[in-house]
Amino acid sequence: MSKPHLDVNPNELGSGWLEPIADFANYLKFERQYSAHTLGQYQRQLLQAAAFFAPHCEHWLAVSSELVRRYSMQLRTRQYNPRSINLKLSCVRSLYKFLQHKHATDQDAYNPAQGLRGPKFQKPLPKSLDVDQMAQLLDIADDDALAVRDKAMMELMYSSGLRISELVNANLHDIRDGEIRVLGKGNKERVVPVGGKALEAIAQWLKYRPVFAPADEPALFVSKRQTRISARHVRARMQEWGIRQGITGTIHPHKLRHSFATHLLESSGDLRAIQEMLGHTSLSATQVYTHVDFGHLAKVYDNAHPRARKQRKG
Repeated sequence: MSKPHLDVNPNELGSGWLEPIADFANYLKFERQYSAHTLGQYQRQLLQAAAFFAPHCEHWLAVSSELVRRYSMQLRTRQYNPRSINLKLSCVRSLYKFLQHKHATDQDAYNPAQGLRGPKFQKPLPKSLDVDQMAQLLDIADDDALAVRDKAMMELMYSSGLRISELVNANLHDIRDGEIRVLGKGNKERVVPVGGKALEAIAQWLKYRPVFAPADEPALFVSKRQTRISARHVRARMQEWGIRQGITGTIHPHKLRHSFATHLLESSGDLRAIQEMLGHTSLSATQVYTHVDFGHLAKVYDNAHPRARKQRKG
């Protein structure tokens, strides 16, 4: 039996539902720097919840805890999987946290979703390449300018565990003294080591970059259009290189980030250091990698990363 879909018609919802969603979306976009994809996800989930609540009350602040529980039960009845239910409830909780701050109310005054949790589910382990597969992927002998650029991008992502957004937003001045400064989720800045192989690959790319980049272009990686490379372009190029290099399975940016974390943890076991490098706000987000068999504790980066220099010059 197919799962019924909760159709949402925004035109049937009043301003008491739509305006808070719009305000929250602007907050996520301009203050938290969320991507368009994530914004769309939040808006869809909140509109769906509003469509369920609207026949029972006039606005978000009138929703009761009992009504939120009924919404959760309806999602289960309609056979949404546990992951989807948790996502939908998480979006509702996030909206209420925003409204609490906006209206400066007592924390417990109106958050009908507070403490409500969805069904438990088993999180799939992140997919990663093993060290040999990664070496195979990065063994690019082509000295074509775009191949040199692509190798530098992949080396940097694997070297430093960057998100795709952090890679494409990187500027020339962000790399200094064997480190890169990145702006992660929530507009939070962090500094991450860059391994020797990545530094060498970037140095090679910088020889070609002036051909593609105008003098006033700050972006580290640019396309043939002489503008900052897009995330979509990076994904397409990585997928193409995966095929060309004979790697089984699809190659995408997040797989390189997962590989970075997995390989570093296998050698060092230093979960908190990996948390900092990945830019995770909580250790629980990093603990998904703890399925690996840890070796003995070692220096987290220089002594552990497969493509890092063993000793860094002063």
